[in-house]
Amino acid sequence: MIRIELKNQQDATIKGKIDHEKEIDLFAADGEELAVLAIKDYVYEAGDKIVVTTDEADKFFVVQLDETLSPSLIYLPQTTWEYTIPTTEEARTASVDTGFQSKRHHIMVRKAYDFEIESYQNLSVNTHDQKEASGAYPHASANVETRGEAVFFAKNAIDGKLGNLSHGSYPFASWGINQQKDAALTITFGRKVKVDWVRLLFRADYPHDSYWTEVTLAFSDGEEITVSTDDSLVFQDVRFAEKETESITLKDLKKAEDDSPFPALTQIEVFGKNS
Repeated sequence: MIRIELKNQQDATIKGKIDHEKEIDLFAADGEELAVLAIKDYVYEAGDKIVVTTDEADKFFVVQLDETLSPSLIYLPQTTWEYTIPTTEEARTASVDTGFQSKRHHIMVRKAYDFEIESYQNLSVNTHDQKEASGAYPHASANVETRGEAVFFAKNAIDGKLGNLSHGSYPFASWGINQQKDAALTITFGRKVKVDWVRLLFRADYPHDSYWTEVTLAFSDGEEITVSTDDSLVFQDVRFAEKETESITLKDLKKAEDDSPFPALTQIEVFGKNS
């Protein structure tokens, strides 16, 4: 069973008409394999959230909570997931300006198919990740994000957006480290996965940007891999023998000796299979 509810800041399920011909009712939808909440006329307000409830924990779902977000395969270790709708101007700087702004909504959650779960894939992408852990995985977090601004949040590094020739607001959001020497970004998968390939796309707004000449990947068992990197405009590959891990941390970032103080990460991709 899957249930979708649109709730307000007071945690009450919002009521309204999904269409002008319908009666006022709860903005909620249920389904066994698929739940869809479609609404024609409601503008999101500050504090609104989408709450997904399932009857089983430790399951995979494909979700699309707004038309501007690509569907994501996510893992839910618990039976409830709350997605806070970004309504502030600052929060929206990291996404397309029409995101969650329409009065028409199509909110979809379905159980993932076996082939989607079992295939070799990018295990780190999550277009629905949020700054704070929401209970959906993968999740990106970091010990620093430049000035606490949404355009530099860790989650931008796993959102699937690959524009790296500028910086700042959408479509050039990135993970910014505020010149912090011990900056580190962690992707938590929420379960064990088997991985053998990491791809790094540096933000390359040169000469505004700098880059890293060496980075280290640390796994949940304590093993680390250190590799050399450069100022490439495209993805840089790190391949290794298959590892089982629950997280990957990008750390020990060695900045190039150039005039710019601003290295940044546009995207990290981690390829492998669910264990």
